Amino acid sequence: MCGIFGITGHPEASNLAYLGLHALQHRGQESAGIVASDGEHLRSHRSMGLVADIFTAPVLEKLPGEASIGHVRYSTAGVSQLKNAQPLSVEYAGGQLAIAHNGNLVNAPELRKALEADGAIFQSDSDTEVIIHFIARSKQPTFENKVVEALSKVKGAYSLLFLTQNQLVAVRDPYGFRPLVLGRLRNAYVLASETTALDLIEAEYIRELEPGEMVVIDEKGLRTSQPFAPTRLGRCIFEHVYFAKPDSVLFGTSVYETRKELGRQLAREQPAPGADLVIAVPDSGVPAAIGFSQASGIPYDVGLIRSHYVGRTFIEPQQSIRHFGVKLKLSAVRQVLKGKRVVVVDDSIVRGTTSRKIVKMLKAAGAVEVHLRISSPPTSWPCYYGIDTPSRQELIASNHTTEEIARYVTADTLGYLSLEGLGKAVGDTERNTFCTACFSGKYLAGQVSPEVAAQSAKDSAQSGAVAAEVAVATGPETVPGKHLTA
Repeated sequence: MCGIFGITGHPEASNLAYLGLHALQHRGQESAGIVASDGEHLRSHRSMGLVADIFTAPVLEKLPGEASIGHVRYSTAGVSQLKNAQPLSVEYAGGQLAIAHNGNLVNAPELRKALEADGAIFQSDSDTEVIIHFIARSKQPTFENKVVEALSKVKGAYSLLFLTQNQLVAVRDPYGFRPLVLGRLRNAYVLASETTALDLIEAEYIRELEPGEMVVIDEKGLRTSQPFAPTRLGRCIFEHVYFAKPDSVLFGTSVYETRKELGRQLAREQPAPGADLVIAVPDSGVPAAIGFSQASGIPYDVGLIRSHYVGRTFIEPQQSIRHFGVKLKLSAVRQVLKGKRVVVVDDSIVRGTTSRKIVKMLKAAGAVEVHLRISSPPTSWPCYYGIDTPSRQELIASNHTTEEIARYVTADTLGYLSLEGLGKAVGDTERNTFCTACFSGKYLAGQVSPEVAAQSAKDSAQSGAVAAEVAVATGPETVPGKHLTA
């Protein structure tokens, strides 16, 4: 994931970009950047770290102008280094250009290889830089046409902001993988990954950009077009499950209300009779836990406290940091848990290491039973569109049964929401407007390499047989992998 924000037509564009990025900090914590235009020059500041630490008043004073774009990053393509921080900014024959990208281009490696063979020199490891090279090489007469030509060559997920000296351009891929919304603040137009950024700066929400839509804002005003061939929708279902902030409106629906409905549907499918209370793994599991409590009639209470001085575990790029972060991130409330049979609701299980530590923590605090409930289906296949699940072998559900995972995480029982239940909760019972590949293994046609598509089909057919053969160890140092061995 990443978060992007853009604004044009406001004298304090960079200050507002700073606030917008602060609202989107949950989408990336590795680096942040802002590029501003005063009509003649683009000025840029990027750094590793958090928005509030990077953009001090003296830094923002050096970013004058009435237009700016910003980016918060967590890496899915390219290592976590300053050279990959965005927005990327360049000077080329057409002038100055900055670009901010949320998503992942699945054919970037092959495109980069071809460009390098033709003499191109890359300054970063980011897949986004491929787009810049295609724009720079384009012979199209206008900048908008150059962007369309460049994007016609790439595959995958992209919500993009481009800033030149006198234009702000926003584009969303034809599948609509990643969100992008349009707002207005008096005479200024605002674009952001989520509506929560509009709310913070008190901008009016206008609408979500359509999949495949391009919006161009310049001295002529705002104009919009649909330059790409229409296709089926592939909106990322995991945005609703985990990534987006609960106060956002995403794909036309309240994230908070959707997550509560996930919890209600989970309670119907995976009840926990005899349990004394429902608790959440904060913060992302809270709405679903409230919904579970509402549907089951089991009281909700706060059994885990999250430290807000530690980043989100899932999006930390290094496994060593992830392990350490779990210990710092959560603490159990003994007075609530002691002697209780507890239902603990979380949004997902990816590798299983975090869930194992949480269950052990709850039992150490006095819970006599822990029933783990997950408000999404098992995450069994990697995402190639911007989520940090790069290897199927890292996903514990890819080759282990629910019972085996329950034993590994030391839960008394484990229950997942079904794919059908997920569709009901998000109002997509036919499951044809969302991408659910991370749960189903059914990738959108043409949006993964032929090798990945073939392996996905093979894995899907063999998953049951593989899981049945897995030997599960339950020792204290068990580690998830192809086999759960001590």
